[in-house]
Amino acid sequence: LTGMTAVFGGFMPYREGQYGMALLSRYPMVDATNHRLPDGREPRSVLAATIDVAGMHVVIAGIHLYATEDERLSQARRVTEIFRDTPGPVLLVGDFNSEPGSPVLEHLEETWWIPPKGKDRLTFPSDTPDREIDYIMLRPRERFALIDYDVIDEPIASDHRPVFMVVRLTEERIP
Repeated sequence: LTGMTAVFGGFMPYREGQYGMALLSRYPMVDATNHRLPDGREPRSVLAATIDVAGMHVVIAGIHLYATEDERLSQARRVTEIFRDTPGPVLLVGDFNSEPGSPVLEHLEETWWIPPKGKDRLTFPSDTPDREIDYIMLRPRERFALIDYDVIDEPIASDHRPVFMVVRLTEERIP
């Protein structure tokens, strides 16, 4: 319906279908992989798609970490392993169910650039947000120029407020 390329990675059966992660792109997808994360109360995965943006390959990875701090930290550590050797730019986006200063965010900050959203950074719950748990993380930092990063005041479409980012890819440096 959107005219975009779509990919879905299931976590688990749900009602008559699947519960999982979906990615949409207006750019062509070169490939996609649904990486299983360590199980917790519910199974989880990180869905990664390689997108061709004007001849440059960019990995977009969607995530929804769950449920306890220990489960989320284990899942975040696995995400770090999955993308450790990924060449080129990677964006990790989604619901991390973790606030700034938490062990999960501290771990991810070791590898990912987590730009500050500014004053309107709270994302959950959407009707009266009181915490920041949704992020767009980037690596390597030098491949991205941040143009805009906002939380959109939209309380109806989801139980989370949408996070919107505009970046410019910098050219890959050849050693």
